[in-house]
Amino acid sequence: MSKQQTTTLKVSGMSCAACANRIEKSLAKLDGVDSAAVNFAAEKVTVSFDPAKVQTAAIIEKIEALGFSAITDKAEFAITGMHCAACSGRIERVVQKLPGVVQATVNLATEKAVVLYNRAEVTPAEIKAAIEKIGFGAHNVASRAEQDQEQKTREQEVKKQRFWLIFSALLSFPLLAAMLLHSANLTGMLNPYVELALATPVQFGAGWQFYRGAFLALKNGSSNMDVLVALGTSAAYFYSVANLLRGVHELYFEASAILITLIIFGKMLEAVAKGRTSEAIKKLIGLQPKTARVVRGEQELDILVEEVLAGDIIIVRPGEKIPVDGVITEGMSAVDESMLTGESLPVDKKAGDSVIGATINKFGTFKFSATKVGRDTALAQIIRVVEAAQGSKAPIQRFADIVSGYFVPTVVAIAAVTFLAWYFILDPGNFSRALINFTAVMVIACPCALGLATPTSIMVGTGKGAENGILIKGAEHLENTHKLTAIVLDKTGTITKGEPEVTDIIAVSTMTEAELLQVAAAAEKNSEHPLGQAVVNYGKNTGIKLEEPEQFASIPGHGVEAVVKGRQLLIGTRKLMMERNVAYEEHGEVMNKLEAQGKTVMLMAVDGLLTALLAVADTVKETSAQAVAELQKMGLEVWMITGDNERTARYIAAQVGIEHVLPEVLPEHKADKVAALQREGKIVAMVGDGINDAPALATADVGFAIGTGTDIAIEAADITLMRGDLNGIVSAIRLSRKTMANIKQNLFWALFYNTLGIPVAAAGFLSPVLAGAAMAFSSVSVVTNALRLKRIKI
Repeated sequence: MSKQQTTTLKVSGMSCAACANRIEKSLAKLDGVDSAAVNFAAEKVTVSFDPAKVQTAAIIEKIEALGFSAITDKAEFAITGMHCAACSGRIERVVQKLPGVVQATVNLATEKAVVLYNRAEVTPAEIKAAIEKIGFGAHNVASRAEQDQEQKTREQEVKKQRFWLIFSALLSFPLLAAMLLHSANLTGMLNPYVELALATPVQFGAGWQFYRGAFLALKNGSSNMDVLVALGTSAAYFYSVANLLRGVHELYFEASAILITLIIFGKMLEAVAKGRTSEAIKKLIGLQPKTARVVRGEQELDILVEEVLAGDIIIVRPGEKIPVDGVITEGMSAVDESMLTGESLPVDKKAGDSVIGATINKFGTFKFSATKVGRDTALAQIIRVVEAAQGSKAPIQRFADIVSGYFVPTVVAIAAVTFLAWYFILDPGNFSRALINFTAVMVIACPCALGLATPTSIMVGTGKGAENGILIKGAEHLENTHKLTAIVLDKTGTITKGEPEVTDIIAVSTMTEAELLQVAAAAEKNSEHPLGQAVVNYGKNTGIKLEEPEQFASIPGHGVEAVVKGRQLLIGTRKLMMERNVAYEEHGEVMNKLEAQGKTVMLMAVDGLLTALLAVADTVKETSAQAVAELQKMGLEVWMITGDNERTARYIAAQVGIEHVLPEVLPEHKADKVAALQREGKIVAMVGDGINDAPALATADVGFAIGTGTDIAIEAADITLMRGDLNGIVSAIRLSRKTMANIKQNLFWALFYNTLGIPVAAAGFLSPVLAGAAMAFSSVSVVTNALRLKRIKI
């Protein structure tokens, strides 16, 4: 009988004692759970269970299924010593078995492990110890200093492989030369004992890493690339030693030595290439300035950016990077925000405008108040999103993981069959021929390229997206985006600018347009309504001097009443005019025409007489029509969803070329409309602002938050677009399609090497040296192909 285990989990989302009771009852029904007790006040659940029947992951899954959130801790480790997908799979299995580990994901390309765990049952130190116990190196990645340590570790790995490459190449070269001269019937054979002396340091010095890896893999009941290399090279080496002692001149020392040299060469190139796949993260980290000039008391101090506090006043001069996020308090400038949005044109900034850390101040000097520092800045959030995406697994990778899991044992079996077939049937008694073909099969079949095929492309693709203002939260979203068949665009702030603007001023009295605008802007100056602010902003932009009204009163739902220069003003709806006995009926046709164009009409009366019609509209973004056309060219069905009436909605949709319109939809019903499209068999994306549209974004197959760059938007959507126009959607879909095409190319080449190479080697047409070269370069070709994504235009 297994020992009972008790764990405590933090649970969020409980609103009353009934919630706590529901969790207790549901967990108690799980097979293996002895008891569950929920502390509603502390928001904790304590569960006693039999680990042989149920795991912590199943308990958490049940809590999530009930609609609550079980809060787990996350640890990230940089892993050293992995060679192929079998290694990453072994680490995942070992860590997953630890009590309290909910999920373990190991990425071969980034050489990182991300572990979700319950602190009550296991600690990061115990996870690290478990990884090291099976023969791999691990250190916790949490800070910039450790990021630097991670880079040093990678550089040390490259240096180590470079040393062993040079070492083994120098010793293997005489063996290779002797083999070539012997093949050409020239006198070039080395003394057999010299060959032994040259091959032995290569086999057990440079090749020791393969023996060690193979031993640790077999000890833990699994197999990997090291097993294949160690078996293949050992067979050639020890057979040659046996022949040397027997006085037989069939020696294959050069085969084992050159094989090890080629494989180490491939490992070194792979380590260098893998370092380049994560350049996007390094670039983002490098964007953060090291210091900030802070005003403290009467002094200006240069301090480390880590020491900046929220509320500090910071001075930024021309050409300097803005250290953290904040709001300008004094001065004005133009700021290059290309690192955030991908847009190269500088953005004008003045007092009251927000600025983002790591963007570049181009011209003026200004002061700003820090609002977000440390892990809360936009840049820090972007880095976390990209890192999470790069460490995640796309659904397509499951195929590679399944194949890799069975690959090595299958290859060993095929190699054994090859040996027996040659020795007993195809060339009876020829041990040398059978052994060479056995070795060739072992070496050509290493599944390294298969393990790298998907993650390398995902890393480069998500990094490329981040450089262009496209933040993808996970690899599954990058994959799902290429399958989209329909896209639903929220109107306000997505297709349109989201800010009402004055479009028409129609005078119906003797007052000039300038005079009308002068008094209208003054009357609306103290109004908080967006339509009133649109009139004030229009006045400012035309250069009029805003005057203070002598009297002002807001009439909710109707308009405003004010006294300007001794004149009584009314600005508002038809109903307001009717109540104040202002005649407007003769202008009804003009008003209807303006409203048919999607505009809101405000009536303006001076001293009891109608003087003007003011039309205000939320105007379409300049790039919306072009983006919609591109989406339609890509084969997507484009829909617009809005709360506007059908006449206004159809007018806006016609401006940008959208045929499918969902009008008069309340925010809480948008998710239902998305679900209805999904029921029709469409794969649907929802595009909104990431805050009001959160339910619809969550319902859609892929949720896009556009033009926000806020932490709320990043949390709400699967993909966040830092640019404020729809072309970002086009770029994201294009990036997804090109990344998925790249992954399929990688998987094809990885499988091509193996499926073609194994039968060719088994048939005796491939020497072990050529097999080693093909295997070494298969991984490099996959990573190099993934790096091509860096150069694509999206």
